[in-house]
Order: sequence, then C-alpha cells, then structure tokens
Amino acid sequence: MITKDREYRSFEFEVEEMKATGNPVVFNVAEVMYEVGDIKYYEKVSPEAFSEARMDDVILNVNHEGKPAAKTKNSTLKLEVRADGLYMEADLSKNATGRELHEDIKNGFFEKMSYAYTVAKESYDKKTRTRTIEKIDRLFDISAVTFPAYNTTSLEARSFFKVEAEKETAEAAKTELKRKKLNLILTIGGKS
Repeated sequence: MITKDREYRSFEFEVEEMKATGNPVVFNVAEVMYEVGDIKYYEKVSPEAFSEARMDDVILNVNHEGKPAAKTKNSTLKLEVRADGLYMEADLSKNATGRELHEDIKNGFFEKMSYAYTVAKESYDKKTRTRTIEKIDRLFDISAVTFPAYNTTSLEARSFFKVEAEKETAEAAKTELKRKKLNLILTIGGKS
C-alpha cells in the first residue's frame, strides 16, 4: 500500500504452535481433601466417572477464572479419558491468554491442574473417610492452578515440534515392535 508520504508492506507471520499437555484427573488415587486434627478425609475418582459425562464445551483457564486459553468447541483443547485418568492437550497459540499461560507453564509458575464439575453419583466410605466420585454429570473447565486439590495432577508446556517429535518416536517404536514380532513369527514358522 502506498499513501502520499508513506509506504507500507504487509507480511504474514507465523506464531510457533505452543502446546500444553496435562493430567487434570487421576483415577483411584485417594487425596486428602480436608483435615480436622489427626483425622483426614479423602476423595478419589472412579475410572468410570467420565463414561457419561458431558464434555462438549470445556475450557482451559487459570485458577478456574478469567478468559479461556483453549476450548473444546474450537478444537484448541482436546480431552481423552484413559485407563489411569483424564488427559488434555491444548494449543495455546491462538490467543494472548494461551500464549501467556504457555510462558507461565514453561517457566514453572504452574505445574498442577484442577477441574470444575458437577457430580451425578458418589459414594462415601465412613470407615476410610473416603468420598468416591463415581459419575460426573458435566465437566466445565480444567485449569492450571497454583494450589491443586489433587497433588497427583500434572501440567507441562511443550512446543509443537517437541510434540511432533514424540509422536514420531512413538510411531517408530511401534513399527520396530511390529517388525520384531513378524521376524519372531517367521522364525518360529520356519522351525515347525
């Protein structure tokens, strides 16, 4: 673009994709939620807790407040229920909140996670003083937190390229395992 006294050039720029991965919920680990004197009260989450949970509109934010850094509805936040817990991967490059959170995670200001939810079914064992979250009705958010309720959670900032390198390494390991299995089958088959 040219004006009377100035020339302008437009250039496209790319922001390196910034990823964060974490484990906001760990199954079957009893965490101390409350203490009165020497008496401790625990809470744990059942592996079946998310089987019917509504998770279509979940956000990632900081300490359960503020502007979202990522969201499931726009695919910047992905959630996966695994055998040992709920895992998340977030693309934090899409807004200033996400980029700032990525820096904070990378620099060690946030290492743990939390989640906000409503309970559909729970049980309580008076003998062990343990509440078990059996079914979650709805998951509202997962958050990078300063002080987590569950100490077993984790959060890590990674660059796009580190994530891709890990995927390639895992794929190469799978391919190598398949090759070894095939060689073993051929070796056993040749001896029969």
